[in-house]
Amino acid sequence: MRAVSLSQEPALSALKNHFVCGTKDITNEPYAGESGMHDNFGNAVVTTNGAGGHNLQLFMLSPDGVVLNCLPGYWAPQDLVLEMQLASRLNRVWQSPQYSRQQKDYLFKKMHLDHISQHPAEMVRRSHLQGFDAMYEAENKLHTSDFIRNASTVSLASGQHLPASAFKTADEVMHERIVAHPFEQYDRFNVAAFSDYGKQRYDKHEDAMQADGRVDHEKAANMPSIGKAQDHKKAGTENNSKEWGNTFRQ
Repeated sequence: MRAVSLSQEPALSALKNHFVCGTKDITNEPYAGESGMHDNFGNAVVTTNGAGGHNLQLFMLSPDGVVLNCLPGYWAPQDLVLEMQLASRLNRVWQSPQYSRQQKDYLFKKMHLDHISQHPAEMVRRSHLQGFDAMYEAENKLHTSDFIRNASTVSLASGQHLPASAFKTADEVMHERIVAHPFEQYDRFNVAAFSDYGKQRYDKHEDAMQADGRVDHEKAANMPSIGKAQDHKKAGTENNSKEWGNTFRQ
């Protein structure tokens, strides 16, 4: 997927002024997602926070490589900045000599969980699972998925609508997941488990989209996939599956 939010304000200025940015190609990682190939100058579409979590992970790290925050998938620029501000506050906690490690871990967990209730309503609405990801969770992990708030309200009968109220939103789950990793070194962070939700393949067929917004299904069916090593070589192009690592400036 294309992470266009990184080049849009207010995220662009926040990244430029407060972070040192880098990328990591995760093509050969077992958790890497798969999608259609996207041309560098191809179409972009609006999607939801957390969409394509297998394809992209946005890490926010301290200067010494400690994970302060991690957001799988796409995030709207205004929502991304809120998460970057949280990471900045957590970085100050981590660097502070006045706290013990036990106190730092406590503050890490508290600040992440408190942040959920501070999310604007618009951010929550932008964080609902895509329909196909919600269906995947319901069909494969009905009683084990931390995205499902109330399994008793989910019906898998053909044609039944999956109620949004039965699912937690991505902005909620990501904070709940990361509290199990207080100030953990990046090289020890279990990316596979953290980004494990929804379908492995994410593709909205942006580059097959016509001017009227409809998808040219014939073109979409013939476009190569990327995200796996063999497809990467076949396509002869850079993989869209990436980790973005953002490290605070000293």
